Amino acid sequence: MIETRTVDGFEVQLITLTDGAYRAVLTDLGARLLELHVPGRDGATDDIVLQRRTFEEMSRDDTYMGATAGRFANRIRQGRLTIDGTPVQLSINEGRNHLHGGTRGFDRKIWAVERPAPSEVTFWRISPAGEEGYPGALTTSVRYRLEEGALVIDITATTDAPTVANIVHHSYFNLGGHDAGTILDHVLEVRATHYLPVDRELLPTGEIAAVEGTPFDFRTATPIGENVARVGNTGYDHNWVLDGSGVRPVLVVTDPASGRRLTLSTNQPGVQVYTGGYLAGVTGKAPMATYPAFAGLALETQTFPDAVNQPHFPSAALRPGETYHNAMRFDFSVV
Repeated sequence: MIETRTVDGFEVQLITLTDGAYRAVLTDLGARLLELHVPGRDGATDDIVLQRRTFEEMSRDDTYMGATAGRFANRIRQGRLTIDGTPVQLSINEGRNHLHGGTRGFDRKIWAVERPAPSEVTFWRISPAGEEGYPGALTTSVRYRLEEGALVIDITATTDAPTVANIVHHSYFNLGGHDAGTILDHVLEVRATHYLPVDRELLPTGEIAAVEGTPFDFRTATPIGENVARVGNTGYDHNWVLDGSGVRPVLVVTDPASGRRLTLSTNQPGVQVYTGGYLAGVTGKAPMATYPAFAGLALETQTFPDAVNQPHFPSAALRPGETYHNAMRFDFSVV
């Protein structure tokens, strides 16, 4: 089903995907996921992703709820990089740094829509050369598909000139339901022996540190809230260096109350785990007037933050003839 509404003088589309008991609602505003209904242990379904109340709020949302973030998601120090010896200056939109594609990144654009099946939709757009300072015209597609108890997201991009790409999906999950409180009781397992320490601006210091003996050790399933205070009042907002390569399971989250379990698989080298410490007071969809801190968990599969300025990090370079591909699969089960 596709429904059209007018927001701020332009039309947006609502697209509903269904597969058995699973239902997803998306929009072409930011190639964004609005709702994801998943059954729990008792068989009842709940909407497990946070979202803003109105499209007007989504069009200027600095929490990026459910959005496609790019061209380069996460942070680039001072918005500076060099491509083939040529300095590039990107827009600045978080302090003195570049975050999630800039002032008007992919999350604030209207995407074209292709709807091949009731359980699938593809969004695509061409980002012109110079948009937010990026060189090259970038053609990007984002495909969402519901299948066999899973939400599958594939992001691909090609360019006509050397550039960089790191495009992520930015939903906040609360497996108890988007209005269920906090995710501090959720139990998290991350298959990673290392993570990236950050400075006060939440940018990587360049060190690749072992998780052993730190609050970042989730190799054994651990409640998120157990050590969250040890990393600061706002909790986790860090990149884990994932074990293995290719598409593989990298992370498991379980909500003991509802019995819902999410298993994330990806082909990316890293995942940014953000526990939503800055969400306090952010307006939410009904029945939530506002969300509390730690209301949702963002799981951004990616290359590493500021990789363009850290030669020992995985490369974010994209050249003509190459295809960028960020593969994500969110499998749901009950325990």
